[in-house]
This record gives sequence, structure tokens and C-alpha cells, in this order.
Amino acid sequence: MIDNNTKEFEIRIASSISSIFSDDIERQILSPLSCLREYGTNWLLEFDLPLVNKKDIKITFDEDSISVEAKLKETYSEEKLGKKTKFEYFKKTVILPNKVDNNNTSAKFVNGRLKITIPKTISSHKIKIE
Repeated sequence: MIDNNTKEFEIRIASSISSIFSDDIERQILSPLSCLREYGTNWLLEFDLPLVNKKDIKITFDEDSISVEAKLKETYSEEKLGKKTKFEYFKKTVILPNKVDNNNTSAKFVNGRLKITIPKTISSHKIKIE
């Protein structure tokens, strides 16, 4: 439900469903839906980031993980047990599989969906035939 006077967007999630998400209520951060798929030579990591501008997305690599942070265009509100919580950011960290090439990673943001293509590292060595 959108309240045009306060420009807030309200989300209502049943408490049993919301427990599976890792939203950070104290810091007012939502955890976006994500999916990691493996293809022949790369991994595809996708995030749903509705109501986010491309310029407000930050992607950070660690040794074994990738973090995505995004500021929302509008404040989201959620009410549980009579308590209203406002959210202004998305943030999620995903542990990456071994042997990825983060130097050649690319990202594309279209219609609220962030797609990050992460190439696999290819390690090869010659085998001596005796």
C-alpha cells in the first residue's frame, strides 16, 4: 500500500514467512532475494532490487564472498505485532564457490534485477605421459 502523503511503501509479510529472511531490523536493512547458478565457464549471481537506482548500488568482493548494498528510492515500512519498522537499504553477502576470477567479473542492472557474471578460474597444467 502506498501512502502518497508520506511517500512510504508498506510491505506486509506473514511472520512465519518473514522468519526465513535475514532482514536486519535494528539497522533498517532488507535482505534481497538472490540466486546463484553455475554455468560451464562462469557463475551467475542475481539479486532482486526493486525501487533502486543503478547509481545507488555498491558491489564489494572479499576473498570468498561478494556483498551487494543498495539504497532504496523510497522508504519501505513493515508492521509486525503492532510495531512499524522502516527500511531504507538492501544488503546481502553471498559466499562464493572456490576458484572464481573476480578480476573479470561483470555486472548488469536492468528493471530492478542485478546480474553479476563471475568467471571461473581455469587452472590447467600439462600431464607428462610415460
